[in-house]
Amino acid sequence: MKAPIPLREVPQSNIFRKGDVFVLFGELFGRGYANGLINEARKAGMTIVGVTVGRRDENNALRALTAEELATAEANLGGRIINVPLMAGFDLDAPAGEPTPTDLLADMTLKSWQDDKLDWAHIEKCRAVGVKRFKDSVARVMSELDGMIPDGSNAFFAHTMAGGIPKVKVFLAIANRIYKGRGERFLSSGALLDSDLGKLIMMNFDEVTANTFQHLIEGSAAIRARLEKAGGQVRYSAYGYHGTEILIDDRYQWQTYTNYTQGKAKMRLERIAEDAWKQGVKATVYNCPEIRTNSSDIFVGVELSLFPLLKALKKEQGGAWAEAQWQACRDVLQEGHTLESLLQKIDAYNASDVMKGFRNFEAWPMPNSAELAEVMIGTSDEITKMHKSRDALVTDVLSSLVLEGTGPLMFHESSDPAAPVLWLNHDVIAKQLNSMHR
Repeated sequence: MKAPIPLREVPQSNIFRKGDVFVLFGELFGRGYANGLINEARKAGMTIVGVTVGRRDENNALRALTAEELATAEANLGGRIINVPLMAGFDLDAPAGEPTPTDLLADMTLKSWQDDKLDWAHIEKCRAVGVKRFKDSVARVMSELDGMIPDGSNAFFAHTMAGGIPKVKVFLAIANRIYKGRGERFLSSGALLDSDLGKLIMMNFDEVTANTFQHLIEGSAAIRARLEKAGGQVRYSAYGYHGTEILIDDRYQWQTYTNYTQGKAKMRLERIAEDAWKQGVKATVYNCPEIRTNSSDIFVGVELSLFPLLKALKKEQGGAWAEAQWQACRDVLQEGHTLESLLQKIDAYNASDVMKGFRNFEAWPMPNSAELAEVMIGTSDEITKMHKSRDALVTDVLSSLVLEGTGPLMFHESSDPAAPVLWLNHDVIAKQLNSMHR
């Protein structure tokens, strides 16, 4: 990928209708990007089906949901869930009686982790066990799903799986330094990626974030063939991240959050969509903007790219509704702090030589630097202090808007997708939101 491929205009197509089936390939936890797609599927009258990652028992063994857990999950989804555990990754897998990768990490400390070595032959055996387990579970899910999608109907498979960090104490301390540390507490993300711990995490990211999309596409091949033979159509979507165009100097320019540790896995996800597309499968990765979620809050500074959305809403003719969003953001700031002064800080941040150096699409994902941490984390802290409360931030308002805009964009574009990889930048998000609120 030599340059981003942006979706510039709001798509209007819709092949989906009552009787078609929307499949959420990943469990719904709280509020996130997936909610927007589910809302669109519900509006179209589609039947909604979900899956579960399952749960771990006291011995870390994977199990299906209990009746109570299943009822709660189905109420949250607003549809039926196929109760086969689809936990991705291999960090807790191993041949019977042998240690898991997480077990191997247990003795790592903040002093030793950069020098600690892993047994890669054993890690590969664990990976094979995890991949087989997942693919076998996908086969069971598809067998059950097959009877739920009638001949001649359309199906939309929405992949939402991401992550893959093993649950070990040492990583929490490392992450706090990489993503939140500056000055003496700064730690290079490059140091993590050069270590055996980092290499294992990257392997697990590949399995969770990217390879699960491949398993979904391959695992649903028989369903796809059956539906297409009867005149139906099948679509696949996945959530990517590969930087976003935002307004800088009144022009939409690509920028990114650094360091985005899952970057290489997200590029692998893009390649899977490109390969599927070549085989005639309409699979599209949508690279979405930076937002604040429960899982992204560890990445201090990821939210700074959100603020220029306010200017995009006005630039794309948002009128009175755009003014109302500006006012909602003003309302959460302390007296004496203006939204205009906040945006000036963002302008200065984006104009800094340090940030310009990271606006390099071909070099993405780049490791962080001490200078970057100082500018990014420092700016984030300054802006957070301008608010009345840490529990009500401008970025909460803007994150909700991005979630609201991406759902219909992805849903309608997937009816007649232009490419296997598309960027949803601030311009088209603003156009979508403005069109919804005229």
